[in-house]
This record gives sequence, C-alpha cells and structure tokens, in this order.
Amino acid sequence: MYPTSRPRRLRRNPAVRRLVSETSVEPRHLVLPMFVREGASEPVPIKSMPGVVQHTRDSLKKAAAEAVSAGVGGLMLFGVPEEHDADGSGAVDPDGILNVALRDLRSEVGDSTVLMADLCLDEFTDHGHCGVLDEDGNVDNDRTLQIYGEMAVVQAQSGAHVVGPSGMMDGQVGVIRDSLDATGFDDVSILAYSAKYASAFFGPFREAVDSQLKGDRKTYQQDPANGREALREADLDLAEGADMVMVKPAMSYLDVLRDIAGVADVPVAAYQVSGEYAMIEAAVANGWLERQRTVLEALTSIRRAGADVVLTYWATEAAQWLQDARA
Repeated sequence: MYPTSRPRRLRRNPAVRRLVSETSVEPRHLVLPMFVREGASEPVPIKSMPGVVQHTRDSLKKAAAEAVSAGVGGLMLFGVPEEHDADGSGAVDPDGILNVALRDLRSEVGDSTVLMADLCLDEFTDHGHCGVLDEDGNVDNDRTLQIYGEMAVVQAQSGAHVVGPSGMMDGQVGVIRDSLDATGFDDVSILAYSAKYASAFFGPFREAVDSQLKGDRKTYQQDPANGREALREADLDLAEGADMVMVKPAMSYLDVLRDIAGVADVPVAAYQVSGEYAMIEAAVANGWLERQRTVLEALTSIRRAGADVVLTYWATEAAQWLQDARA
C-alpha cells in the first residue's frame, strides 16, 4: 500500500512551495554593518572579508545611498580612528570619525533608513578592549559605564536613531538609557548586544576595525559553552530598558537565538559576523558553494531561528537579489 500522507505534494512546483513557505527574508529585515576610516582618501579593502571595505567619508555616503535604494532596514556604523589612547577618547569626541560619519549619513539618508551606531570603545582604545582598564590591567566595568553614557549622548546628537552597546559591561543598558533620557534623547532606541560570545568567528573583524587588542575578552564576553547565561543577560537588558536585544554571532548560536526569541517581548536581532561571512566567501572562491543560494539559505536559517533583524555584510546585495526575485 502506498502512503496517503505525502508531504511532497506541497513541494511539487515553485508556486506551491511559495504558497506554503514558512519563513521569508525581506530587505527590511537586513542591516548593513559599515566601516569608515579616518583620513582615508580611497576605500581600503579588508583582505579577510572579500568585498568589504573601510570607507572614506564620501564612499560611505555613496554605499549608504545604494543600501537605502535596495531597501535595507538599517545601517550599523563602526569608526576606525587614526589614533588610539587608553581611554578611547575618540569615541566621545564630537569630531571623532564615528560621530562625524554619523552626521554625514544622517544628512545623506535622513530618516529613510534606521541609522545605528556601535557603542563600544574597542575601536578607539590602544589596548583594544571594550572598556578602560584599571591599574591591574583588568577592564573596569563601572568607569567604562560612565564613558558609555557620554558616548551614547554624542552619538544621539550626531544623528543616530539607535545605539548598539556591544561591550558586554554589566549595567550598560540602564546607564545608557538614563543618559539619553536625561539629555532629551528619550526617542533614541537601544539595541542591546545581550548575548555576545567570546567567539573565534570575530577574527576578520579585528582587521576591519584595526583592532589593537592585547589578550582576549573572555572576562566580559560570554563563554561559547553557555546557553542559559544568555537568557539571563537578555532578561537583565530588558529590565534596564533595552528596545531590542541581539545574539552575536548568529549561525553558530542559532539555539541561543531560538531560546531568546521565545521569551523576549521586543524585536530580536542576530549578527552574521565577519568569520561567518569570510567562510562562505572563501568556499565560494574555491568553487565549493554557490554564492547566492548559500547566502540566502544562511540568512533564512537565522530568520527561521527567530531573528526579526539580521545584521549581515551581504545586506545590500541580498536585498537586491530579493527585489529582483519579486520583480
């Protein structure tokens, strides 16, 4: 006897598959991380991330306009300063590269997309850590929070719609919320990097931001072995006023993403990080994977796991593919 239940009936042709598809990826779900380098006269290729560059201020505006035209949901901006110091003072300088570039982008794209700013000191410190150090060389959580509060206000003044504290300092969301509210920026949102792991997949990013890191970040970023801890971190951020929460990296932590999406009452984001990008691009370059299919499948897996928003270096290109497919 033949089976009467035949799941293949719902796969018989593209129209049927489209009708019953459970998960979609749309341009509005995607956020493009962008790097802007102080003093650059032309875009600087990032060798470990083929196709990604450190932008000049002019090329940043052009790339942002292209992303907006493709329909991406947002832009996440990282600054690469010429000089670093122990306190990461360039992060709170209104004329620092990140804040100047925020003003450039707000002038260029206005409110046509969501302008996000990375709120962390690692790009600006001469030791590469996400906070200032105490006399023993350890990251000083509470001194760092004071700087984060200042940094949030400067980013808001520079035009950010959303600030993204990524340093994994205890209490960072609460301090940032208080600082923004006290200075009249109560409408600026906080995207909390709630579950950010001490991951090997961040390797190419270090080149992208010219990281000065000495040592590692295991005392403040999460242990890759821990899942329940991520739920605790998300709960704390939500209690402190986070408007969105994020899991980083994405593809190696889909289980964590699913768990947080199951309990969070705010939008959930996931960051498809530099190493995840680099692996696929390397496999494509070797002829081992089909690029467009692989990228879209990876993005779909992140959405299927529960992400409302996906930060990805393919955002513009994927958005264009998706638009073309619907044309």
